[in-house]
Amino acid sequence: MPHLVRDWMSTPVVVVDPDTTVSYAMTLMRRRNIHSVVVDISEKNKQYGIVTTTDIRDKIVAADRNPAETRVREIMSGPIITGRAEWTLAECSRVMQEKKFHHLPIADEHGTLIGMISATDIFMAVEEIGWVDEKIK
Repeated sequence: MPHLVRDWMSTPVVVVDPDTTVSYAMTLMRRRNIHSVVVDISEKNKQYGIVTTTDIRDKIVAADRNPAETRVREIMSGPIITGRAEWTLAECSRVMQEKKFHHLPIADEHGTLIGMISATDIFMAVEEIGWVDEKIK
């Protein structure tokens, strides 16, 4: 039986508006013990951006910017692609490696966000189920 993204993704997805301050996004991330928030760029077109702890490290702390005066739209990556819950962990890992993503929002067939998978989630899956080609595919 293949191990699918749906079995390892986190829900719900935390989504913020592009005009949200980085300070507020950081508070959400800390309180929910997550490492990224999705930014809703265009509700009608289902386009998203993402802000991660790495973005905050590199674009706020290292750049000596005030997170209370910076909007997430200024530091987010995007628009980003989304993954599918039906993907195997191997498929998801390949896409994340190719795109150099550590966090991948997961959408349904209509483009609605239904989860988030991270490199850490994949690590935990491999640790828990073991790395046997037949199991992870």
